[in-house]
Amino acid sequence: MSILVIGGAGFIGRRLVPILAADGHAVTCMDIDVAGAAAAFASLADKVTIVRGDVTQFDDVIGAVQESGAERLINLSYFIGDLPPHVAFKLDIQGMDNCFEAARRCGVKHTVFASSLAVSGPQDYFGERLVDESDERRGESQYAVNKITNEWQAHDYRRAYGMVITCIRPANVTGPDKKFGSIDHVNCMCQPARGQSVTFPHADTRRCVIHVDDMAEVFARVLLSDKPKHETYNSGGATVSLGELADQVREFLPDADIRFDAETGGREASGNYLIDNSRLIEEFGLQYAPLRQRVKEVINDIRADEGQPPLMS
Repeated sequence: MSILVIGGAGFIGRRLVPILAADGHAVTCMDIDVAGAAAAFASLADKVTIVRGDVTQFDDVIGAVQESGAERLINLSYFIGDLPPHVAFKLDIQGMDNCFEAARRCGVKHTVFASSLAVSGPQDYFGERLVDESDERRGESQYAVNKITNEWQAHDYRRAYGMVITCIRPANVTGPDKKFGSIDHVNCMCQPARGQSVTFPHADTRRCVIHVDDMAEVFARVLLSDKPKHETYNSGGATVSLGELADQVREFLPDADIRFDAETGGREASGNYLIDNSRLIEEFGLQYAPLRQRVKEVINDIRADEGQPPLMS
């Protein structure tokens, strides 16, 4: 099967592309960072085609779809955080429309895109209960509102053209090389692994954490499905406070210097951290690795980069 991964050289794409290639699919990675893509997929040169493309340019997107003969398309190209409004619109809104319109014109059978848990807004809106895909979307940041808009764009294309477009809402994706978005959970593991101290405002700040390898597997399973039963899926993950995560890090690194300015005060400002992902798990038979295992893996990834031996316990 021919698959086009837009933004394939990014944090999640670097894990997704090898999964698809290992499964025998003809994968094309379109990214503005060709050098990064070439380095990431050097061992897959005979299985992965790399093309330079800017998702904000429709000709780039439709050209990549046509040249690859894509039967599946996934858009992972996005900016996490706040940008000047015009720039954010071009990348986040126009870029997504370019993907949907190119998929429509070229007859792509299934299109997948990344939304976010951020669309839900703070957990306080829902109380201490699991939030599912049918709940009201109350995100207010630029990033969250743009993701809500993307979900509406997908709905509009489905309504107008009968397209198969699937939305996946990742939780707080974690991994050793994550640099943007929610990174407090990343720093809580990676800084101590480098022998550095780290300080956070509140120990009770809560996240719903999913390792990037698990997230890539979610995207692969859904993308390869001909027609998922639902239009939207929550990834979910492991709910944990930064204080609890720090305790897990100290199980492996007893001398880890992780500090908090206060024990409480962060929970109320936390994003959506109680997430119902039963729809995804039941349909696709997914099982995430335990958080403790992932904490150890992240620490060992950093230690490997630092030239240190892996932790064995």
